[in-house]
Amino acid sequence: MKRKLEAFGSVITWLTIVIQLVLMIQNRVASVPETLIRFFSFFTILTNLLVALYFTIRFFKWKKRPLQFFFKPEAITAITVFILIVGLVYQFVLRPIWEPTGLQLVVDEFLHSVIPVYFLIYWLITIRHTAPRMKLVFLWLAYPVLYITFILMRGSVSGYYPYPFLHIGEIGLSSTLWNMGAILGVMILLMIGLTLVGKWIQKDR
Repeated sequence: MKRKLEAFGSVITWLTIVIQLVLMIQNRVASVPETLIRFFSFFTILTNLLVALYFTIRFFKWKKRPLQFFFKPEAITAITVFILIVGLVYQFVLRPIWEPTGLQLVVDEFLHSVIPVYFLIYWLITIRHTAPRMKLVFLWLAYPVLYITFILMRGSVSGYYPYPFLHIGEIGLSSTLWNMGAILGVMILLMIGLTLVGKWIQKDR
């Protein structure tokens, strides 16, 4: 069952990402190179890419370096946290101000709702075998920290920010820092929560 979930998850995630890329290029408001940079500036896209890579690597059992860490329970737990953040931020912050239609609406629902729930279910099934270690899960915080650093640095030069809650030019530095702190705080709480749940599930087997 796990391999079937990995195969299906890989297909739907890669397909969703590719369709989103095509839509963004078709509706671009900047040059193609700049549009590509903006595409990969979205935490949603990068995290869904992580999910797609995870499913693909697990399905094909690519255990050679540097892909070994994808087989550790800390990896799947951290990725689950990140994709849940993608879903939560969209539902509570972005959905009220973003009204996609047509195919974009379908793609948005997959990126922000379907895939996060799907990966959470996969995590619940997979984590029963090995419990994650909290300190190793926390190492994955380097990903959002590096992401935010890149976005703010590039935004200060280009003036483009992928999310309104990170747009220093419009909401100011203090509000941006508050939003960053709130999101990182929720990430940490989710990491603690999922790690404890993972240990409880593994112990209860």
